[in-house]
Amino acid sequence: MAAAASWGSCLCVHTVIFAWYVFTITKNCSLNTDAPGVKTYGGRWKYLTFLDLVLQCVFFGLCVFIDIVHLILPAKGVPSLLVKIRDKIFTILAFPLAAFVFSSFWSLYNYDRELVYPKYLDDIIPVWLNHAMHTTILPLVLVQMYIQNHKYGGRIKSIIGLALFAFLYLSGVLWVHYVSDIWVYPIMAKLSPVGLGLFFGIAALTMAPLYLLGEKLSRKIWASAEEKEEVRLGWRVS
Repeated sequence: MAAAASWGSCLCVHTVIFAWYVFTITKNCSLNTDAPGVKTYGGRWKYLTFLDLVLQCVFFGLCVFIDIVHLILPAKGVPSLLVKIRDKIFTILAFPLAAFVFSSFWSLYNYDRELVYPKYLDDIIPVWLNHAMHTTILPLVLVQMYIQNHKYGGRIKSIIGLALFAFLYLSGVLWVHYVSDIWVYPIMAKLSPVGLGLFFGIAALTMAPLYLLGEKLSRKIWASAEEKEEVRLGWRVS
């Protein structure tokens, strides 16, 4: 069971992770790449991997800001609105998306890498950057889950929020195809209309279990700490 880390310790961890994401995004954007997808309609923004990197960077930037506010103004404390925004971003988007990008990418990569990450990209994107985009994202959100307790809201509303994000992203994928006649990922070009519909449906439905996984892991990690807090506040009588 975890115990809440000090604000100073959190600031150190968050600063390192935030700097890592800034560095990763900068290196990604500075690549002199001939990858056709980057130069076509939508650029990097049509890729879920890049969107996830930006989301994680914004999230950890917010964490750094909250830590600094708490350390500078300990008496007043951090505005509850900031903490609520932090928790909403983490529980509804940051953890589920990191888990989805990690699991979907490496599952397809091990099945047939040409479906998601063609071999020619090895000569364009360094190995470390590939892992920064698709591997380390999961350990980093797990570190965050361990050092700070995030309050999960109502399941239905949260899953609807995640589903809305998935709908908007998939709508964007279809829009890119409609405007430019290209598919964001190679696997989509190989599927029939029915297969494509099933692929989109499965991808969207996978998000809900990942949200529930995050909720379960968080409660398992923080169960003891929450029980102690409830006893301290008189919420539980034993």
